[in-house]
Amino acid sequence: MEFGRPVEHIRVRPGMTVGSLLAQMDEAGVLGAGKLGRAARILAKMFSDPDCSVFLSLAGALVPGGLRSVIRDLVERGLLKAIVTTGANVVHDLVEALGFRHYVGTFRADDAELLEEKLGRIGDIYVEMRAFVALEKWLRDVLKEVPADVRKAISGSRLIRELGLRLEDPNSIVATAARKGVPIICPGFVDCVAGFQLWTLSDELGLRLDPLGDLSELMNLVLTAERVGLVILGGGMPKHFLMFATTFRDGADYAIQITTDRPEPGGLSGAPLEEAISWGKIKPGADVVTVICDATIAFPLIVAAALEWAC
Repeated sequence: MEFGRPVEHIRVRPGMTVGSLLAQMDEAGVLGAGKLGRAARILAKMFSDPDCSVFLSLAGALVPGGLRSVIRDLVERGLLKAIVTTGANVVHDLVEALGFRHYVGTFRADDAELLEEKLGRIGDIYVEMRAFVALEKWLRDVLKEVPADVRKAISGSRLIRELGLRLEDPNSIVATAARKGVPIICPGFVDCVAGFQLWTLSDELGLRLDPLGDLSELMNLVLTAERVGLVILGGGMPKHFLMFATTFRDGADYAIQITTDRPEPGGLSGAPLEEAISWGKIKPGADVVTVICDATIAFPLIVAAALEWAC
């Protein structure tokens, strides 16, 4: 019987960098640590490859969960070609850009009491409901500045870019992406607070969203890329929207997925990346890894290591 290489045991030393620690995990090569180390190596390859277009997919409470600056800084560094996201992450970036914050709460909250205090809860994160009132007023004011002929058939990505160009917060993902020319593509934009607010304003302002415009923008980027790298945080619609686009170019060259979902129910959010090969979303032999972990833990670690190694 043939064996693989021996497991290299992880050594933790005082003062070691994140990159050094994840290199040790990569050398160990097994279980969750091995996958985390491998994810950092793959991400470093994406960042180091000048011909690789890196696409980031976001689902879950990642902006309110503390990853806002991590994502914003990747955009500022020019390391992302586009972001595909849920509407909720856009909304939570916008409310912070308007001066509101997310607060540390508890999973054991009295939610009836929070309702009375006009606080919304996301896990152990609180946000003031008045933030969304301010968002609606701001959206109305901004949309009035967008020409009427543009409002009558506007893609979500164009709309988000228009919003970003009118934000002054340098820490905003939306504002930084607009300034750097990085599209934020939100295939389910109506499924968020801002989406319902836009619906209430649609007749007043003659607003109509064009979802095919988002698809065209994504496909133009994917089809013109020399190589494609996918970084998928969570699953859901952003994961499917991004990955299905790669079927038109015989699959992605690199891919990292960080998820806590399970594959047994057959849902895409828990599907390992290897499954995507059968659909032509990932190339056979591509450099891929699925990490089972909370993205708010794993993503900052692999980004820190990848930046240390590649930049």
